[in-house]
Amino acid sequence: MAGTEGKLDILTICGSLRKGSYNRSLMRALTALAPPEMALREAPTYGTIPLYDWDLQNESGFPEAVTAWSDAIRKADGVIIVSPEYNWGVPGPLKNAIDWASRLKDQPFKGKPVALQSAATGLMGGARMQYQLRHVLTPLDAHLLGRPEVIVTFAAQKFDENGGLKDEPTREMIKQQLAGFAAYIKRLAD
Repeated sequence: MAGTEGKLDILTICGSLRKGSYNRSLMRALTALAPPEMALREAPTYGTIPLYDWDLQNESGFPEAVTAWSDAIRKADGVIIVSPEYNWGVPGPLKNAIDWASRLKDQPFKGKPVALQSAATGLMGGARMQYQLRHVLTPLDAHLLGRPEVIVTFAAQKFDENGGLKDEPTREMIKQQLAGFAAYIKRLAD
């Protein structure tokens, strides 16, 4: 395991670039809900990565932001992607970052344990985004945790005015997923 002090090093990636998003609030809540054997850290921003263009890659190589983002993924024992759903799918900037990273010779998602979470104000809670993101990550040979799932529906009712996660059933669901993810990572490492 790559983590410090015997802990699993877990990289968190937020699929929303907006500072006040429910998904960013959900991601911030993970540290307090994680089992003791997990140490969480946020990925470098992918917000400055240009739109993927093979000509740009061929002429200029990989942007520094792609390299930093990919290096952080490689270094981690596991990755948790917490993302909203845009038009029933993966937000464009996140998909773009994944597309850039997928072109690297040492593709960072290969063999990487990945868990997904989402929060949305409606009934679906970002479930369609998770389904689509599974399709995006599968050909990259990511090891996707199947269950327990974290799909936060009606997010406006589950966070307080400061972005704190106040809904106890949601907190318990997250604890279960994080404990399951820790066990999944250990199982894959054996």
